[in-house]
Formats: sequence, structure tokens, C-alpha cells
Amino acid sequence: MVMVTYIEPNGSEQQIDVTEGWSLMQAAMSNGVEGIEAECGGSCACATCHCYVDEAWADRIPAAAENELAMLENVVAERRPTSRLSCQIKATADLDGLIVRMPDAQS
Repeated sequence: MVMVTYIEPNGSEQQIDVTEGWSLMQAAMSNGVEGIEAECGGSCACATCHCYVDEAWADRIPAAAENELAMLENVVAERRPTSRLSCQIKATADLDGLIVRMPDAQS
């Protein structure tokens, strides 16, 4: 299991043990994290699972693929240098302790 801290739009935190191989979006949806809509169900076809990866972790996660970068052009909330789609980040042992923040709006 990989411990991930999700910070919801209202500032509350949820620490979730994420099964390795699951996306951050899957874990958030399965645990009722506020701030992720995931309209496309994780197929990188929308931007409603937008999150901000904590700056301390930004260089530790795999780089975004071209299709993710294209979808990030459609985010509703401010796009930041650490903006990612949570459906495209898979939990691995290397990400144990990861912190992600949810934006104020997804759609």
C-alpha cells in the first residue's frame, strides 16, 4: 500500500492507503475525496480529476504524456506547474507519502 494525502478544496486532509497500481483518481473516488469528479472514469478524456501535486513531489512522479498535457489545457481551475490529472498517476512504492491538493472547481 502507498500512503497518499489528499487535501480537499476546503483544506481538510484524507490520508489513504492506495493499492499499488491504482490511479490516484481511483483511490480518491473509492474513498469519497471531495474535489474530484472523474467524469470520464479515468480514460484521460476530460479534465475533471485535476489535482496539484505537492511541489516537493513534482520531480518524483513520471512526466505527463502528450494526451494528459492536452487535457490539462481544459482545466477549469488555475493550471499550475504541478497540475496533473489524477487518473494518470499510478501508485507505486516510490510515491509513498505523496501529497496532492484538489482545486476549488473541476467543471
